[in-house]
Amino acid sequence: MKKYKIIIIEDEKKIARFLELELKHEGYEVDLSYDGREGLEKINNGDFDLVLLDLMLPSLSGMEICRRVRKNSDIPIIMLTAKDQVMDKVMGLDLGAHDYITKPFAIEELLARMRGILRRNKTGDIQDNTLSIKGLSINTDIRQLTIDGESVDLTKTEYDLLVYLLKNKGLVLTRDQIIEEVWGYDYPGDTNIVDVYIRYLRSKIDDRNNQNYIHTVRGVGYVIKD
Repeated sequence: MKKYKIIIIEDEKKIARFLELELKHEGYEVDLSYDGREGLEKINNGDFDLVLLDLMLPSLSGMEICRRVRKNSDIPIIMLTAKDQVMDKVMGLDLGAHDYITKPFAIEELLARMRGILRRNKTGDIQDNTLSIKGLSINTDIRQLTIDGESVDLTKTEYDLLVYLLKNKGLVLTRDQIIEEVWGYDYPGDTNIVDVYIRYLRSKIDDRNNQNYIHTVRGVGYVIKD
């Protein structure tokens, strides 16, 4: 059975040590860093399965670490922070964090969230790392989209939406299904956000080679098909 390797980047040493002991007790392999820049170097040079990342860190903030990691890695990140303002959560998730938990938290809740993320990530690892259709290709290992060999930049939400559509190629996905997968089951907003991001995606991918990749199924949702 695989022993998952976790890195904790947390400058409050008591919290970091507590998390280290709890995770080791649960069977995880754990590395620690109390400094943002050092933590980023460890991520870049290590082979971790998940990052527990504090928001407020010396030398490099958690937000900046998340932004840099997402340039070339899809490693799961859970942000740990004393801040509970909505905008902090939104910013962290938009930068590519998989989840966000506010201190103080119950260790059981954190462990449950970790198990869920690692389970989903393991399922994704079984699949081929390339998704493609009609000249469009995504390498999910490095989160890179190319169309006819030319790189196309996407935001995290645009990327997640396109990957979800490609993984379900040929299946019509409802707005509710897309919301639950891309924004999360507890997303409080309107499903019209899906239509907005579909327009964003179309503006970036359809004009590249005059292809209509994303098809609207009126009254139901969207589909990508050959």
